Amino acid sequence: MTLASPAPASVADPTAPLLDFRNVAMTFPNGTTALSGVDLTVRRGEFVSVVGPSGCGKSTLLRIASGLETASEGTATVATDRIGYVFQDATLLPWRDVRSNVELLAELNWQPKRVRAPKAQWAIDLVGLNGFEKHLPKQMSGGMKMRTSLARSLTLDPELFLFDEPFGALDEITRERLNDELLKIFVAQKFGGLFITHSVSEAVYLSTKVVVMSGRPGHLVDTFEVPFDMPRDPEIRYTGEFAKLVGEVSHALREGHS
Repeated sequence: MTLASPAPASVADPTAPLLDFRNVAMTFPNGTTALSGVDLTVRRGEFVSVVGPSGCGKSTLLRIASGLETASEGTATVATDRIGYVFQDATLLPWRDVRSNVELLAELNWQPKRVRAPKAQWAIDLVGLNGFEKHLPKQMSGGMKMRTSLARSLTLDPELFLFDEPFGALDEITRERLNDELLKIFVAQKFGGLFITHSVSEAVYLSTKVVVMSGRPGHLVDTFEVPFDMPRDPEIRYTGEFAKLVGEVSHALREGHS
């Protein structure tokens, strides 16, 4: 039996989970079981990254959290309807410039121009695209497109932010730069984040907690609390403590895939 909880507008208790999965399983109509027995919690002010082999159900977790899929078993409770979702592709409308792409979600939510325009500008400034408001997607780099996608979701004031490998297609320098920008936004906004990535170092750098999934059917095989303080110094990537934790997560990933 599928169990699901309705999402209230906001979480009254700041310590209560924004996202709470209990024994969640997902089997698709073709018989493929993507997830089995997943327990996962994300609270406000937590940034949780999920690493695992391809096809282990990481993106399915996000689709259940966002309401795009319904779990086959277990309970998937999402305690807010203020959810931001950043996909692997920026999914921008090619005929809209940066400003109008950023305004899109607020526009679809029937927010009047006088409300959505200043909110869009605030988000554009926050992601570092000030001065590029009139650029079309074809005039932008991959990094700029992902900044635009991030800004678009920020206009919804999300309490829960879902990220499906948003930086996976970018070069390493751009990826690290956007990691830094995302951390600044996380520290400022204090949302709860669930971030899917194939990069162990990215997961450790961004997160307060990293969870490791097994091969299909995906389930959690290990959890690592990340001890480094926020805001996070970019130079921490080159320390022995960081390398040690990356190695431990990588080892758990290999063990869970074997």
